[in-house]
Amino acid sequence: MAGHTPMMEQYLQIKANYKDAFLFFRLGDFYEMFFDDAVHAARELEITLTKRDGGKQDPIPMCGVPYHSAENYIKNLIDKGYKVAICEQVEDPKAAKGVVKREVIQLITPGTVMENNMLEERDNNYIASLSYFPDGSYVIAYNDLSIGETNVALIANGWNAVVHELYNQPVREMVISSELPKALQDELKEKLNITLSFQDQNTFNRDYQDLCSGLDDDRLVQACSRLFNYIQETQKRSLDHLQPATEIKLDHYLSLDMFSKRNLELTETILKKGKHGSLLWVLDQTVTAMGSRMLKKWLDRPLLNKWEIEQRLDIVEGFLTDFMERDTLRETLKSIYDLERLAGRIAYGNVNARDLIQLKQSLAQIPDLKQILSQFNDDGINTLNNNLQYPEQLFSILDASLADDPPVSITEGSIIKDGYHEKLDTYREASINGKQWIAELEQKEKKETGIKSLKVGFNRVFGYYIEVTKANLHLLPEDRYERRQTLTNAERFITPELKEKEELILEAEEKSVQLEYDLFNEIREQVKAHIPSIQFLAEIVSQIDVLQGFATVSETNRYTRPVFSQNRLSISKGRHPVVEQVMKSDSFVPNDILLDNETEILLITGPNMSGKSTYMRQLALTVIMGQIGCYVPCDEAELILFDQIFTRIGAADDLVSGQSTFMVEMLEANHAITNATENSLILLDEIGRGTSTYDGMALAQAIVEHIHDHIGAKTVFSTHYHELTTLEDTLDKLKNIHVRAEEYEGNVVFLHQVNEGAADQSYGIHVAKLADLPTPLIDRANTILDHLENNEEKLPDDSGQLSFFANESKRMEPKSNADEPESIIVTDLKNINLLEMTPLDAMNELYRLQQKAKK
Repeated sequence: MAGHTPMMEQYLQIKANYKDAFLFFRLGDFYEMFFDDAVHAARELEITLTKRDGGKQDPIPMCGVPYHSAENYIKNLIDKGYKVAICEQVEDPKAAKGVVKREVIQLITPGTVMENNMLEERDNNYIASLSYFPDGSYVIAYNDLSIGETNVALIANGWNAVVHELYNQPVREMVISSELPKALQDELKEKLNITLSFQDQNTFNRDYQDLCSGLDDDRLVQACSRLFNYIQETQKRSLDHLQPATEIKLDHYLSLDMFSKRNLELTETILKKGKHGSLLWVLDQTVTAMGSRMLKKWLDRPLLNKWEIEQRLDIVEGFLTDFMERDTLRETLKSIYDLERLAGRIAYGNVNARDLIQLKQSLAQIPDLKQILSQFNDDGINTLNNNLQYPEQLFSILDASLADDPPVSITEGSIIKDGYHEKLDTYREASINGKQWIAELEQKEKKETGIKSLKVGFNRVFGYYIEVTKANLHLLPEDRYERRQTLTNAERFITPELKEKEELILEAEEKSVQLEYDLFNEIREQVKAHIPSIQFLAEIVSQIDVLQGFATVSETNRYTRPVFSQNRLSISKGRHPVVEQVMKSDSFVPNDILLDNETEILLITGPNMSGKSTYMRQLALTVIMGQIGCYVPCDEAELILFDQIFTRIGAADDLVSGQSTFMVEMLEANHAITNATENSLILLDEIGRGTSTYDGMALAQAIVEHIHDHIGAKTVFSTHYHELTTLEDTLDKLKNIHVRAEEYEGNVVFLHQVNEGAADQSYGIHVAKLADLPTPLIDRANTILDHLENNEEKLPDDSGQLSFFANESKRMEPKSNADEPESIIVTDLKNINLLEMTPLDAMNELYRLQQKAKK
């Protein structure tokens, strides 16, 4: 640092402690950045990069953002996964000797943002810590700092389970030990797009004793301590809103791996990564932000406990029955603000008077809410109503103290009600009377001087003044006023009496503003004591909101209440909850499904676009809806409580990891068959299509047989390999079903009806025709298909043999038994050159041989 100015040396000393963050260094009305920070920030924020004199050094790269508009720039960096260290002056410049002392007062990271404009209103914003223990277990601790919620989960079944668990949660930042292997760190960043932070101190901090009192496993306590230590170090302020950590016992919930959550599009779509078109989009009929966040949590963790599910369903039924009261309930809920995040802002110290007015207005709705809930005839709703406690004392504090329409700033006055504080009322009266005296003075001077344009004004530099235009100066009696300021077209004056009143008014206003600020801080501290009751109130209101939302969507979309059995899944007239909404005017074709002790695997065939994938997805979504306590889209439903759902529906190359479509397909299939139990649901779509025909068919059959013989999970398996339909004859618990399609005037008509039995053909060329492939190409394909089906050696136009027979025009005649079909087929098989065939060629050749065998 030799050769740098003292201020720059101070910057470099502070920056050395925040190497992984942009240092916003306060200089006057700007936050300045220097060196590499400046270069990178200028690029990311698209602001001008300049230079600063480096003394004896070369010019230093520099950029800056205005202090008053810094929030938007900080948000931009945080959204991109960066961290920002806010460095402020911490001493009065007038009292400073040398360089003004500066310190980092807060480190803003993707997982610790508190400002509303940096948070998605209806989404949680989790920061998590990951801890590894010698016994091979991992512990993940989650915290949403904006609401103070803390959860912790023990994972004993390996690293892959950690990745799947983290993928299913909206985690933006991960706090880890610096000793976590680099390969695992890279996997977290690549697969989860997550910001990594480091905290090696995971010893128990006594400051967090109450927060960890409910945890009886030291591993959980250490994981929470790692997270709390990091939060305390970065935020450097009160965290009174942090709630006691709750253990999430993962075996109490239906498990969805990262593949299944993505494939089923529970909270966002695969292509657009948006809410529209997801199950959440359909189900979210909540009217509060905190209710919407709770719904997402329930979708992430469907229940396994039948009693808890039935409790939710009872409440939904109660809300459904009394629809008039439910409508009134929804209107009341609309007037309740985000109590969870208001509590967080109160504890954090960045709440303003308008926030507290929102809190007051929300609390004012609670008596009405309780009265509405009392009209429902349901025990579960009555229990919710009893838990809904009205914090009357808190409401009284806010109602007595705060003005109804305060400004955003808490340093400009006008936030405290008249009559709340005697001294404040005195200051206000002096200010009001003084201003009245000023108004009267203006009228008096106009009358006595005869100058109608004379005015009494005020500015912050010169205070109060009497202004007379130059054209009227000759009308002023000599020495009537003292000159204060000369303007281009006017002169400004003052009188001893006006100066005296100015001092009284300004002193009253200054003391009034300072007193209001002090009073507001006292009120905020009083409100802090009520944070636990606000948070509990928010929890109950959120539950009410989600459950009334279930009732609303169930009534609108004609859902029905499911029942649960031990080993029988029966759905009558089932529908896909999302597809039927997207189709709008078109009529969705419902279908039945039955899986029980006699039928554990359904093998579904049918052409592309016929609805096989939709049929499979709607089964999984129906199960999930039932296990979160919502009605389901069908006429009748008897469901099983599944412990896990595995789906392999749709695939794409994973170019980042260097994995082909087929490799992705095999990894997902392996994950399912490795982790599934007899209580799981497996949905596999077109397994084996990414490799050669024989390889794919062999793998598909082996997977079906493995599930049937060794797992016993309820399974739906779709395929284009019609040869697999013969498995119904050898596997006792497998049944063929197909999606109907009919040919009409050369075109295929998809009926979207699922019937028993196998499909008679694939209609592949018809689908190609629907995709508008060139007509000559379609005609050629039909000719080739006819040739194959009729086992012709030459094409009708004698244009030559099929390309995949080109090398086999001179077939070897069998040495014996030439007239036996089996011998001919064996000879054909021996002469096929598989290495030079495409999967389609192989499939066509196999089809030809099968047709020959049937003759």
